[in-house]
Amino acid sequence: MTARRARPLKVGVLLPDTEGQVDERMPRWREIAVMARAAEAAGFDSVWITDHLIHRPNADTPSDGAVQVEVRGVWEGWTLLTALAAVTERVEIGPLVLSASFRNPGLLAKMADTLDEVSDGRLILGLGAGWNEPEYRAFGFPFDHRVDRFDEAIQIISGLLHGERVDLDGRYWQARDAELRPRGPRPQGPPILIGTTGKRMMEITARYADMWNVWFSNFGNDLGQLRTLLAEVDAACERVGRDPATLERTAAIVMEVGPHPPSAMEEPFIRGTPEELADSLRAHAAIGIGHVQVWLEPPTVAGVEAFAPVLELLDRG
Repeated sequence: MTARRARPLKVGVLLPDTEGQVDERMPRWREIAVMARAAEAAGFDSVWITDHLIHRPNADTPSDGAVQVEVRGVWEGWTLLTALAAVTERVEIGPLVLSASFRNPGLLAKMADTLDEVSDGRLILGLGAGWNEPEYRAFGFPFDHRVDRFDEAIQIISGLLHGERVDLDGRYWQARDAELRPRGPRPQGPPILIGTTGKRMMEITARYADMWNVWFSNFGNDLGQLRTLLAEVDAACERVGRDPATLERTAAIVMEVGPHPPSAMEEPFIRGTPEELADSLRAHAAIGIGHVQVWLEPPTVAGVEAFAPVLELLDRG
């Protein structure tokens, strides 16, 4: 597919991994695998999953039951990611994003380097500090000082993946003369992506990450609001003395490509003909987005097939 070189940005697809995302039910592994292979065949650049333990609302529930509480199950992210590496050959794979709170950082670095080996250098290590307190409580993880914990964790993860021996005696995490042996296919490890909009987390991103990501709900799926966030990323890089051009920008967006039941994702969607959707992606590239992760409506093989003409249009320039 030599025409792919004309594509102005990478285009990935988010795979359904949560109850209620497809026809109000739980997507099964076989369906997820089929959609991933269909995405690869259609020409997507990457496939992505989320990383949660259970979805529960943050607000307290009235005891009279007057308010409907939505609790949704979700498959464990790293297990899915490892399986996706085995059933695909070309697409990059990544979590959007992995909660660093759920796994020891030294072990996570080891897992990432090993998965990079299994996938033949296709992993993008997406990381975040987490946000949904009810799932932390449910599974026994501390929710306090999440950014402090993340700051220590990323020092260990980044150091190990970049080939360093790491000694860190932190308040929350420790590593004692740790190193990764053997190494995966990339001496510097997989690229690190951090998803955030917080000021301090943006500065951590500027210090340690290769890529920055924002979820569509943080900018209303709106190009104007995204420009504002990109300026904040630039400012974070400048505060830590980094050239902003060296940090790749990525964004998750929602695009409607066909009829679908009520969606688990909030409006507004980006809608239109294949030509209009391709123009929207070109507009994202024009403001500096290098990689998008598209949530398709519907999030199915049919949705992937309906989106394929958009990729073909992008490849024509």
